[in-house]
Amino acid sequence: MPALENKVLAQNPTKTAQVALKVFFNIMSEWNVKNQDQITLLGKPGSTTFYNWKKGQVSSLSVDTMERISYIMGIYKALGILFPTREQADAWIKKPNGHFNNESALAYMLKGSMMHLNDMRRYLDAQRG
Repeated sequence: MPALENKVLAQNPTKTAQVALKVFFNIMSEWNVKNQDQITLLGKPGSTTFYNWKKGQVSSLSVDTMERISYIMGIYKALGILFPTREQADAWIKKPNGHFNNESALAYMLKGSMMHLNDMRRYLDAQRG
């Protein structure tokens, strides 16, 4: 992350983490993503940590976790721009896609690496033009 972003995040890491996770969990709820898959998308934190995060118990997040959440937020936003309704945008994430070898976008992202989230974000940004 650029230095300015790191400085902003460092000002109130607890609040930043709480807001980021709240947005992440809201998106996961809309997409109907299972807890185990959410753990994968977040970079595989331990189960106790994950469930504490779901309860809002967090003091800070790693740069890796913040980047993952940022990608998810960007993907969510791009889908909202590409589709006329939120229902269509949210359904797309689980539909097979030829660009990803007929896997759904979610299945592709669940391969777990940051690269997969980045690929999905770039793909959707390219579709937006």
